[in-house]
Amino acid sequence: MALLKQIKAGRLGISICTDRESMGKAAAEHAAAIFKKLLAEKEYVNAVFAAAPSQNETLRFLSEEDGIEWKRVNAFHMDEYRGLPVDAPQSFGHYLKEHIFSLVPFRSVNYINGTALSADEECERYTRLLLENPVDIVCLGIGENAHIAFNDPWEADFNDPKTVKVVRLDPVCRQQQVNDGCFAAIEDVPEQAFSLTIPALTRAAHLICTVPGPTKTEAVAKTAFGPISAEIPATVMRLHADALMFCDKDAGEKLLCGDKEQ
Repeated sequence: MALLKQIKAGRLGISICTDRESMGKAAAEHAAAIFKKLLAEKEYVNAVFAAAPSQNETLRFLSEEDGIEWKRVNAFHMDEYRGLPVDAPQSFGHYLKEHIFSLVPFRSVNYINGTALSADEECERYTRLLLENPVDIVCLGIGENAHIAFNDPWEADFNDPKTVKVVRLDPVCRQQQVNDGCFAAIEDVPEQAFSLTIPALTRAAHLICTVPGPTKTEAVAKTAFGPISAEIPATVMRLHADALMFCDKDAGEKLLCGDKEQ
């Protein structure tokens, strides 16, 4: 891979690559190695995938990797807007179907139903699925405010008792969806979403985080250098036994200038 720098921030390993392509390839190769290792040890593997443009390269390269027995992998959906039609192009389920779920022959694909009439019942249903199929690997990104999934700073709880919950999205978070090109205007972005909680994600044995682009520079720096706190949700990865973050040069710019390891 076209690697510029590697640092450690607590337990979190961070690899900074020259560009998005090399970043995505490096993340995919690391994920593929973990899938193969787990499949050699277990009958089935359970994986959660994030849906965002930041994941484009990683998911593309991962779907092209040879030697992964996808028919023994159960795939899960990390978060979803509440009330958005299933076939809406902005739906995270639609994104995942297009970028990974329809590209490889998973054993099962499990979607969050964003249009469920009862949000409580949908949270309970998806919680049961995750408890019955403990997550082994999470492929995720971080937001401009350092959220993971839709656990924004005002919703994040490192000790959340829930596995899945409904969260509110504030204007900063909703504006990011416009910045990413997913919606034309902030008024179009739903105000609520279903999200796996931080403990639901960090219970997984392996976290692989992909973060490209100049809009994520501050979030990456805060994740690496800021205080470990729910105010900077992604800092929880610095406590995880096996978490790796892959950035391109733009996202990792401040880390290239100096690594103040925590």
